[in-house]
Amino acid sequence: MTSPGLHVANPDGFWLDDLAVGMRFHSPVVLLREEDIIAFAEQFDPQTFHLSATAARDSFFAGLAASGWHTAALSMKLLAQALPLATGIIGKGVEIEWPSPTRPNDELGVVARIDTITPSKSRPDRGSITVGYQTLNQNGDIRQRAHHAHRLETRRWSSGRSTGC
Repeated sequence: MTSPGLHVANPDGFWLDDLAVGMRFHSPVVLLREEDIIAFAEQFDPQTFHLSATAARDSFFAGLAASGWHTAALSMKLLAQALPLATGIIGKGVEIEWPSPTRPNDELGVVARIDTITPSKSRPDRGSITVGYQTLNQNGDIRQRAHHAHRLETRRWSSGRSTGC
């Protein structure tokens, strides 16, 4: 189902020339369970407020909270599903904020929009885009806000590669 300004993912991936500033994309939703939070923390961010609901009660978060990096990893997966790029998401930089902690049983989804498109001045077969997105839970709480810059090719690049040009 789409709404005005919402675009459905292209199964073959989007090229630079398929996109327009203001296009919006929604990802599927993923459920984050307590055991997922703890398993990620054990491997990548072993802090007590990520490892134990009991210990986390007395922390800054006043309860178990997913690592921001766990939220970022899930958000990246969801962004790739919402906005598949034909040549992959090749990052040039990112700014990330975590305005509220991700909690057990949060159902996370990404809402993304194309903020800028900049064709290359020296290479007409490519350019860059910036994508702003929010990772929201089932209540609409923002768990992550990010802006990514990506390198992206045009269809011309694709046809030039396939013919050996």
